[in-house]
Amino acid sequence: MIEAYMLNKHFKIYETKKGFIGSFASLLSTKHHIVKAVNDISFSIEEGEFVGYIGPNGAGKSTTIKMLSGILHPTSGEIKVGGLSPQKRRKEVAKKIGIVFGQRTQLWWDLPLRDSFDILKEMYKVPDGKYQQFLKLYDDMLQIGKFMDTPVRKLSLGQRMRGDLAAAMIHDPDVLFLDEPTIGLDVNAKTSIRAFLKELNQKENKTILLTTHDMDDIEQLCSRVIVINHGQIVLDGTLEDLRRNIGLPSVMEILYRVKPNISEISLNGIEKMKWEEEKLVIDYDRSILSSPHLLQNVTKWGEPVDIQMKEPDIEEVIQKIY
Repeated sequence: MIEAYMLNKHFKIYETKKGFIGSFASLLSTKHHIVKAVNDISFSIEEGEFVGYIGPNGAGKSTTIKMLSGILHPTSGEIKVGGLSPQKRRKEVAKKIGIVFGQRTQLWWDLPLRDSFDILKEMYKVPDGKYQQFLKLYDDMLQIGKFMDTPVRKLSLGQRMRGDLAAAMIHDPDVLFLDEPTIGLDVNAKTSIRAFLKELNQKENKTILLTTHDMDDIEQLCSRVIVINHGQIVLDGTLEDLRRNIGLPSVMEILYRVKPNISEISLNGIEKMKWEEEKLVIDYDRSILSSPHLLQNVTKWGEPVDIQMKEPDIEEVIQKIY
């Protein structure tokens, strides 16, 4: 559904000097340096995948989204969305994609939300029958009916984001590009939007590419994660792949009925053991020590009341990558 091959986007940054005279001189200067915002990126996303595209600020995430959607032209490389080039056949691709930028809105600021939808309906030539189906469906999914007649400027951030998401889907696109859709939202608004996106992906089989700094978005929504840093892809796989490749330990927490006296453990694969209140916390390498084998040993040390297995938090994984 989405293909990027050897994608590059380079920007010329012209040098500027201080002061009025320096600024004037800079207008005539040709001195510049090249910034490689995206550098030889290649990936493909299948129909119905929900992919997280993550990285630090300035890594090239938004630049990639803008190239995939046809807003920017790549310096070199090839892009196909639904088999079409966004640069060469932008109008046709626009009918196949929806875009939401969390820090910008495609809604008309002073108009009621309903008017924005009506304008988009005409722009995309959505038939009346399908438009009415859209309004009912997205009222059910996002509860937008309560503020349809409210000017966009008077909507809360969460309401506006729900409006933007609905607006992106008004023409029923196959692909949805999301750039920080939950930025600045409270917990309730995030929960509502995540539930909507999950339903859109699982029930409607929409292909979704999501950039975000909120790792809860990634853990709850994405089946695959692409990590970009300094304009290049550094990792591509599932969350489990990322945890395993980074080498962070798995964790087992054991609550004993009676705290055992554990003086020395010579078990290959255990990296660290410590007591946290009444729990014994063990960090271990699953590639060396399997969880069942560790379980056999911890039951020898005492009578467990509760045992919990934990994987490294995605925040730890990302911090390790950067």
